[in-house]
Amino acid sequence: MAPVLKEGFVIKRSVFQPCLELYPMAEWNLLMQKMNKKNRFKKKNNDFIRRFSAGVKMIEIDATGRLLIPKNLVAVAGIAKEVVLSSAINIVEIWDKDSYEKVLDETAEDFASLAEEVMGDDGDESDDVS
Repeated sequence: MAPVLKEGFVIKRSVFQPCLELYPMAEWNLLMQKMNKKNRFKKKNNDFIRRFSAGVKMIEIDATGRLLIPKNLVAVAGIAKEVVLSSAINIVEIWDKDSYEKVLDETAEDFASLAEEVMGDDGDESDDVS
């Protein structure tokens, strides 16, 4: 974990949810390599890149193991008091506790259908998830 902490992180607003996304620097660099392949002479690509990177901040963990979330991003995520950190495979989502619980409640009924649609057998043998 020490190398990840040493490299730092990138924090940004989420595209789909009212939360923040915390990227370890190595993950952010991989994403930026992918984004850099987009043709910037296509307006939709340029618009997407601008919107995706709006408010991006590089942050580090301090000597006591804390990270400081910029105030403007705290406001974007609506973080009031309690915070939830949620693993999203290769990144961490940072939520206001009440917002997180509300989203989980709203999607609870549809989760079985969503799991089947996303993870169910669709004939693609390249995925080794069971």
